[in-house]
Amino acid sequence: MHRLIRLLLIAALTLTAALQPARAERLEVVTSFSILADLVAAVGGERVAVHALVGADQDAHGFQPRPSDARTVGAAQLVVVNGLGFDGWMERLARSAGRKSPPLVASRGIATLKAAHQHGHNHGHSHGELDPHAWQDVGNARVYVRNIAEALAAADPAGAALYRANAERYDAELAALDAEIRSALAAIPAERRKVVTSHDAFAYFGRAYGVRFLAAHGVASNAEPSAQGIARLIRQIRAENVPAAFLENVVDQRLIERIRSESGARLGGTLYSDALSGADGPAASYVAMMRHNTQTLLDGLRTD
Repeated sequence: MHRLIRLLLIAALTLTAALQPARAERLEVVTSFSILADLVAAVGGERVAVHALVGADQDAHGFQPRPSDARTVGAAQLVVVNGLGFDGWMERLARSAGRKSPPLVASRGIATLKAAHQHGHNHGHSHGELDPHAWQDVGNARVYVRNIAEALAAADPAGAALYRANAERYDAELAALDAEIRSALAAIPAERRKVVTSHDAFAYFGRAYGVRFLAAHGVASNAEPSAQGIARLIRQIRAENVPAAFLENVVDQRLIERIRSESGARLGGTLYSDALSGADGPAASYVAMMRHNTQTLLDGLRTD
């Protein structure tokens, strides 16, 4: 009898080991850019393998996919895009890869801003164009997370409880982060909460946290600002006594250096707009990016 029990236990352990690889298979998710990939990873945990087509410190505006990217998208079980015109190339890539279901649009349900109406002057974009940089408001990132959790649960029902638990835990972290940013920036006098950046990536941050951003050109970082537009911006900076100009990790820094030198504004640090930093950088996750940007703004706007 003991021998039989031992043999049954061995058989059960062998069967468990044989089934383990199947359980270890992870849901393959492809996102358009690094910030989305980090949000998916936070919700998906160990059940998800995430790949961003546009990686750390890379610019998703105008990205040109390669044939290998089409194969990656075609093989994924879930494709996640930002939407709002930011990564239309990804949606076209998904169609060309023969995907039957449309990508998840992570920004679904947020209160959008229109790009042409943010600072009282048009940066060359048509009226009605949406600003796609919604993740710069942590409140919007919380909506992204809810959308991602629902999509992961639909794609992998066996992991639904885990995804929802991870999303709930992460949402609490984001709620605390949102309050932290509001409190930190409230310490800066309202009249000093004016900054210059290379492209119009921070309007959602500005709306949420009471900072006014002026930009050399519009929502697409690969657009070329006109000489007339730059001259107008420099005059505005001088007239309004804007205290600081900031670099961006995905934009040519020479433009903002020129604006700073001609306007007299202080040069602040580097803000992360459309991409995370590498793993060893200061913005390796969404939460780290938002904290870094907030601290960089505080340092640049401080009074001497």
